[in-house]
Amino acid sequence: MAAPLDDMFFFCVDPGKVAGCVEVRFIDNTKGKGLFAKKSIKKGDTIFIERPLVAAQFLWNALYKYKACEHCLRALETAEENARRLSGNPGLSLPHPELCRVRPELHQACPQCQVMYCSSECRQAAADQYHRALCLGASQEDPDHPINKLKDAWRSMHYPPETSSIMLMARMVALVKQAKDKAHWQKLFSHFCSRTANEEEEIAHKLLGEQFRGQLALLHSLFTAALYDDHLSRWFVPEGFRSLFSLVGTNGQGIGTSSLSQWVHACDVLELPAQQREHLDSFIDQLYKDIEKETGDFLNCEGSGLFMLQSSCNHSCIPNAEASFPDNNFLLHLSALNDINPGEEICISYLDCCQRDRSRHSRHKILRENYLFVCSCPKCVSQMDELDVTSEEEEEEEGEAEGETEGDEMEDEMTDV
Repeated sequence: MAAPLDDMFFFCVDPGKVAGCVEVRFIDNTKGKGLFAKKSIKKGDTIFIERPLVAAQFLWNALYKYKACEHCLRALETAEENARRLSGNPGLSLPHPELCRVRPELHQACPQCQVMYCSSECRQAAADQYHRALCLGASQEDPDHPINKLKDAWRSMHYPPETSSIMLMARMVALVKQAKDKAHWQKLFSHFCSRTANEEEEIAHKLLGEQFRGQLALLHSLFTAALYDDHLSRWFVPEGFRSLFSLVGTNGQGIGTSSLSQWVHACDVLELPAQQREHLDSFIDQLYKDIEKETGDFLNCEGSGLFMLQSSCNHSCIPNAEASFPDNNFLLHLSALNDINPGEEICISYLDCCQRDRSRHSRHKILRENYLFVCSCPKCVSQMDELDVTSEEEEEEEGEAEGETEGDEMEDEMTDV
């Protein structure tokens, strides 16, 4: 069943307004809950803005020096610093540097372990919520510290493109450890979609590969050594750990932040004479070509989070809403792609634009392999009775593209750059 209203809307900006606009309903045992409009929503409207219960940067992303706030994942590099690193050009200068919103003078480090935050507010929020339980102090760089051993093991099992992080689970544990009302937070996490034992194994297989059983056992052992807590003993038995692992793999929402992306969007709305506009657009086009040559597709600070209300959105191959992170932090904006009528279900797509254009057979294959369900959206139902045979050439193209499919919900959609 759906969570109580206070829980479902608590993490939204202006929860009262959101509660008057949308509602969560139980649909059936197959789809579970869904998000529905209570009033008319216009194309382009922001349906809600929501912060996550918990979020964490991907571990390889952090290792490769994508500098992000330890709490809100805001990119910490200035747009110019970001462009220089991604393009491999240390002498690059961006025009209109005043459009960069990053403020290094506000950045603060944890006094004990030196992890960085974008502001004193984020540093304090992290300390109050979970960081005291995870702070390594002087052992931050000690490879033998149990938490660092857990991180290293995860990186050895889950390579880029990343779709999840063991540290999201660690922060869940730390959050409950520090909470005064531990039962309340455990109840909040219990509202997220759960899976059967067989489905949990499939998710572990997807995230860890062929040797997933041995790897899951190793992660369980390291996770317990690093973080065990009597209040959460059910999360530390093998079955409970597997369920927690599955919860994060199923419900984790990809987050992408970029100071360069923000700068580009600010440039787009500048009012400039035609010649200056042409020059600026050419500069940006060339910059992206240089970045693609040097860095490829890995442009953003990336991580994942658990979002209470957003997690109730079901998939459709013809979505009427999409999630984005325009504030360069972990605040999720759900926006309408079309006009939405009262009573209509609000759906996002777990597939990127290219995947949505493939045949029904190919779309279903991706959804079955990555999300363990068969889509019954209007587009798929309308194609059900049609002869859905893909040519040999199309199948070859789709087969080549499968290696690029990412398993985290909306991972590719979150790339703002």
